[in-house]
Amino acid sequence: MEAPLAERIRPQSLEDYISQSHLVGPNGSLTQQIARGIIPSLLLWGPPGTGKTTLAQIIAQESKRPFFVLSAINSGVKDIREVIDKAKQSGGLFTAKNPILFIDEIHRFSKSQQDSLLAAVEKGWITLIGATTENPSFEVIPALLSRCQVYILNSFTKDDLLSLLHRALKTDPYLQTKKIELDETEALMRLSGGDGRKLLNIFELVVNASAGDEIKITNSLVLQLVQQNTVLYDKSGEQHYDIVSAFIKSIRGSDPNGAVYWLARMIEGGEDVKFIARRMLIAASEDIGNANPTALIMANNTFQAVTTIGYPESRIILSQCAVYLATSPKSNSSYMAINNAQQLVKQTGDLSVPIHLRNAPTKLMKELGYGDEYKYSHDYANNFETQEYLPKELSKTVLYNPGQNSRENTTREFLKNRWKDKYGY
Repeated sequence: MEAPLAERIRPQSLEDYISQSHLVGPNGSLTQQIARGIIPSLLLWGPPGTGKTTLAQIIAQESKRPFFVLSAINSGVKDIREVIDKAKQSGGLFTAKNPILFIDEIHRFSKSQQDSLLAAVEKGWITLIGATTENPSFEVIPALLSRCQVYILNSFTKDDLLSLLHRALKTDPYLQTKKIELDETEALMRLSGGDGRKLLNIFELVVNASAGDEIKITNSLVLQLVQQNTVLYDKSGEQHYDIVSAFIKSIRGSDPNGAVYWLARMIEGGEDVKFIARRMLIAASEDIGNANPTALIMANNTFQAVTTIGYPESRIILSQCAVYLATSPKSNSSYMAINNAQQLVKQTGDLSVPIHLRNAPTKLMKELGYGDEYKYSHDYANNFETQEYLPKELSKTVLYNPGQNSRENTTREFLKNRWKDKYGY
């Protein structure tokens, strides 16, 4: 029993594949493409343990194509070219047998490595399937991204995870030698975090660590055994998203000690410096915002610096930024404003732009009154004059409420002086 449970019960067909019904369900986009035998180059984007590798293997199997695999962690340009040469020899140009090249963690490829794939994808020598846990818009070069379709895989739901457990119990020969009762599953669900592979790793750990052939799975048993054997299921960094969550929440909670501790955990785990810096960029806007606008500048400069410098020196820059963000005043008012505005748009649809705010680039538009009665702010005292800037159906709707901090208190006074009668600031 050398292979882990997740590998032993890996699905071999779409019928056995759990979750991602929007892609591989009866009416899923990939299901239809596989049925037609037309597989485009594509990128599978989703959290760990959501079945990206399995899906790539099934696509190759069901479309009866040669399947080549590279890992971005240990493959260079030379390896890419060698695989492309083999792929060109195993399939015909523009035929149904075009080989599939699967690249795991494609976001870790450098620009030159991604560039080396372009000709093969463009000329149809291979069908590329890349798996990534990072947003392809940030991590995949535009030339390659434009040649691929992006499909998003979601974290497993509770029902998906339960189905995965029951299938393991039903199909795995080793588990069938045990009498296993799923009395409680909440701890398994919570610890897995929607990661199917992590769920199976924890479940296997609990089974192997339990004495005897009769095992009753309870929350207390799972927590006890997992705490004793943390390294067994976390050795590959599967707490990636839990740790970055703790890092961001420490920043949001204004605790520089917690922020630096979780930062150190990510650094020691070999986390990508750009991943860390990107999260701080988001936090600088979402959690600090206009309470300290300089935080966004600081975070952006940090991102640029660590992208150039890399480890080990970038750890100092990351620490400086994390401490700065944690000790900055906090406000989520801009974050809430855009949430409110988007929700309003979904509720009210495409309301007309007030005619005085419309652009009038043509004579006809001018004759129709576009731009008439618009008041150019700089023509008035204090560069301000009251007028309507929202669709008439939304007049007096307040979307932005300044936060309770010194800088936004000043903003509130500014708004009161101009919009108190209209918006009630």
